[in-house]
Amino acid sequence: MKKNFTILFSLFVLVAMAQKNNAYKSGEWLKFRIHYGIFNASFATLKLESKKLDTIPVYHVVGKGSTTGLARLFFKVDDTYESYFGRYDNKPHKFIRKIDEGGYTKDMEINFDYTEKKALLIDKKNKKEFDFKIDNKVQDLISAAYYLRNQYTIDDLTVGESIKMNMLYDDDGVYQFKLKFLGKEVVRTKYGKVECLKFRPYVQSGRVFKEQESLTLWVSNDLNKIPIRIKADLAVGSIKADLDGYNGLKNQFKIIMD
Repeated sequence: MKKNFTILFSLFVLVAMAQKNNAYKSGEWLKFRIHYGIFNASFATLKLESKKLDTIPVYHVVGKGSTTGLARLFFKVDDTYESYFGRYDNKPHKFIRKIDEGGYTKDMEINFDYTEKKALLIDKKNKKEFDFKIDNKVQDLISAAYYLRNQYTIDDLTVGESIKMNMLYDDDGVYQFKLKFLGKEVVRTKYGKVECLKFRPYVQSGRVFKEQESLTLWVSNDLNKIPIRIKADLAVGSIKADLDGYNGLKNQFKIIMD
C-alpha cells in the first residue's frame, strides 16, 4: 500500500450475506469527494455492471480517481482500476491497474487461473511478467470490497476483532489484509445522519502513513454497506474521503431523521 489513492480504492469496502448479492446490483454508482488539508483534492467513482468475461458471468467494476482544481497544479492524479469477478462466487478473474500519480506510473494486468492455482501479473510498463500461487479465497483490490459487503452481517462482527483476507494487486505478491471492527457510530453527511459500522484497516507505516492504524473507515449500517467516510493521518498532513453521490443502490439508504 504505497500510494494514497491506491489505499483509498482498497478501502471502499464492506459487509452483508454471502453469495446472495443482497448488498448491490448492476448499475450501482458511487462518488467520493477527497479532501487533502484545505483542498478538495479529487473525486473518485466506482461503477458496477453485469457482463461476461469469455463465457463467465461476472461483475465488472471500474474505479476512477483524479485530482481537481488547485490540487491538480501541485499533484496530478489520474487513476483507473478495473476488476472482473464472478457474479455468483466473487472470485476475481481479471484485474487492471493503470495509474499516474504525480509522475509515478503503473500499468498492470492480473489474470487469475484457478485450475492451475496461479495468477499471471503482466507489468506492461516494464515489460515483465510474474507468476503467483493462489487459492480459491484470494481477492484483488476491488473485488475485495464487494466480497466483504456480501460476506458479513453485524451479527458476524465482534468489537476489537479483525477480518482477514488474502489480496493480490501488485508485484509484491499475495499479502494478508486486516480490518479491525471498532463498533457503531453515527456520522453526519451531506444527506443527513447515517448510522455506520466503524473499521480500522491496517496499513504499512512509513513514507505515506504515520502508523499502521492511521486509517479509519465508516460504512453504512444497512443492507447496502456502502463506504460513507475514510480518514487517514499521513506522514505529511491528512486526507479525508466522503460519499458525495450515489445511484442504483439495491436497498434503501437509511438516513436518521432528527
